[in-house]
Amino acid sequence: MLRFIGHSGRRASGALPAAGGRGRAGNRARGPVMAAIDLSAGPVEYVDTGGGGPALVLLHGLLMDASLWDDVIGELAADHRCVAPTLPLGAHRRAMHADADLSLPGIARLVTELLARLDLRDVTLVGSDTGGALVQLIMADGAADRVRSAVLVSCDAFDNFPPGLTGRALVLSGKLPPPLFGLFMQQLRARPVRRTPMAFGWLTRRGDAATARWIRPVLRQPEIRRDTVRTLRSVAANRKLLLQAADRLPGFDRPALVVWADEDRVMPLEHGSRLAGLLPRGRLVEIADSDTLVPLDQPARLARVIREFSLVPLS
Repeated sequence: MLRFIGHSGRRASGALPAAGGRGRAGNRARGPVMAAIDLSAGPVEYVDTGGGGPALVLLHGLLMDASLWDDVIGELAADHRCVAPTLPLGAHRRAMHADADLSLPGIARLVTELLARLDLRDVTLVGSDTGGALVQLIMADGAADRVRSAVLVSCDAFDNFPPGLTGRALVLSGKLPPPLFGLFMQQLRARPVRRTPMAFGWLTRRGDAATARWIRPVLRQPEIRRDTVRTLRSVAANRKLLLQAADRLPGFDRPALVVWADEDRVMPLEHGSRLAGLLPRGRLVEIADSDTLVPLDQPARLARVIREFSLVPLS
């Protein structure tokens, strides 16, 4: 069942601003729509710009939501259909079923279910941070029949899982019972704490307002804390997940673009080169003046390289 929630025009979680930008002008008749769909694990909210252009499905990381992609979508919506789900990774606002599989492989399967339910075909999957890990899992699994190509943007890879100080601290906190996890997360209400390397400080140079917004659900909703702890514990239990996926990436024979922040302190640039080398049709693009979350720090540049990649006809 698809329920249209409507679009407020506010820069809220998963919602795009209503004015300005190339993509918004191109879709002014309809504008981005925020909707929710009931999937096997529970309700998933998503932004959908509609339109008949090539389909992009954009995936975010842990403790983030679809608004990671707001400015990128604003650039791309004029000539693409952009779909950005808010996945159950800690900043979602609708709890999953109590028995849902919230491991990363389970969430990757949820993405393929979303593609089928929305009947999206010839999709370019785009993943940043943990979203890139989800894209790798889908690529390694033979890729959904609906996937045309993939874009990996400064993301978890190989043995950098969980990644950096940020990922390791978050996964360690997931060992706490959900109520204590909630108390631990309360310290992120303070901007100086959010800006430390163990929080979001090395992930983005310009996106603190977004990070403050992303932590609200886990601070306020016990069911979201329960979901998040389950995901973090699954990561802790399977730290070789992406090494195992990497062994299968050479079997992904479709176009692949690897985009990396050239000064990334959380996701090693060498991993970007290594991923591009593993993929038979992969290539690497480096982005300057950005930390890990390129969609926040350099959205226009990222949108430009995605557009150049996604509009090239398949050979």
